[in-house]
Amino acid sequence: MSKRIDYIIDDIKEQYLENDNNIPWIIGFSGGKDSTVVLTLVWRALLAIRKDLGNIALARQVYVVNNDTLVENPIITDYIVEVMDRIQSAAIEQKLPINVQTTVPKLEDSFWISFLGKGYPVPNNTFRWCTDRLKIKPTTQFILDRVDAMGEAIVLIGTRLTESATRAKSIRRHEIKGKRLTKHPLNPNTYTYPPIKDLYLEEVWYILNNEPSPWGYDNKKLFQIYADATADDYECPTVITDKTQPSCGQSRFGCWVCTVVKEDKSMKALINNGNQWMDPLLRYRDEMVAGRNISENRYATRRNGQVAQDADGHNQGNYTFEYRCEMLRKLLELQRNMQQIKPHMELISNQELVAIQINWYRDGFFSPKVTDIYNEVYNRNMPMHN
Repeated sequence: MSKRIDYIIDDIKEQYLENDNNIPWIIGFSGGKDSTVVLTLVWRALLAIRKDLGNIALARQVYVVNNDTLVENPIITDYIVEVMDRIQSAAIEQKLPINVQTTVPKLEDSFWISFLGKGYPVPNNTFRWCTDRLKIKPTTQFILDRVDAMGEAIVLIGTRLTESATRAKSIRRHEIKGKRLTKHPLNPNTYTYPPIKDLYLEEVWYILNNEPSPWGYDNKKLFQIYADATADDYECPTVITDKTQPSCGQSRFGCWVCTVVKEDKSMKALINNGNQWMDPLLRYRDEMVAGRNISENRYATRRNGQVAQDADGHNQGNYTFEYRCEMLRKLLELQRNMQQIKPHMELISNQELVAIQINWYRDGFFSPKVTDIYNEVYNRNMPMHN
């Protein structure tokens, strides 16, 4: 096992030292097992380079990019914040060229503004607007910014050949024989590099359980998150590298509001394994699923004015103003109740609430106002800042 790990580290070292004008490396870091192993091996490679060649050889910047959808599973949010802080402080302490970055969706693309402000039906398998808006676009913009600054960028991904036959076929299709890098099929002047593509799942867990975290974190916490949740062995993508790549929905490292799957088995498992405080979140999520296709909750037209009714006359347009008000009220009640248990928990920001109100005004809805609903739920005036 150690020889295979050493081989991958040597491969990473060789690629890092390539004479390519120090094109920046970008690691899409979900905090899950695969991205954690990628960063672990890159970190060890950087330490080995410095030992052999000195600090002068560490000229290439490595960006560790995590995407925050603003509706992440709260357990994962707490874990990611802790890990990202530890990575950044350890990189500074060890004088490594590693920079931690967090991307977030644009305000107008956020889940709550799309759902409650514009009335978009919550995502499902046929109308899955969330992955692109919440995850892919923010991180893609970060990559494009690096390309603008440096001319090119290399994205390191945790994809493995053994994940699925589809993914293996995709990796091999884009591979250039004898080369580690492949052209990114979607982003210009961008390459992808899958350093752990040949690892088996058992080897990934071996590294996490037997190799000390180079940034001094306890990987047992990560193992426990996986142990407490069920569902398929899959993480939400931060960076899409192929159109065949699956979306979220079965991920432990995903959104608590995910409606792409009919049943959120991961959150249920977390609740059953001692996190009962999450049960109200699951019930709100289930209510979004149950209310999605009820005709009375939808208009007969879409936002662009196009008629949206099925053959039986059921409305299939965006959500009615009344339904949006109802679900906003329930969300704020949920947040208020959750804050009695976890005072710092924020399910929706004041900035998002203001943006929802702006969208309601644009749609010609003036009463009730968002502030009216907030003030009734909290029995105080809504602050106009976060």
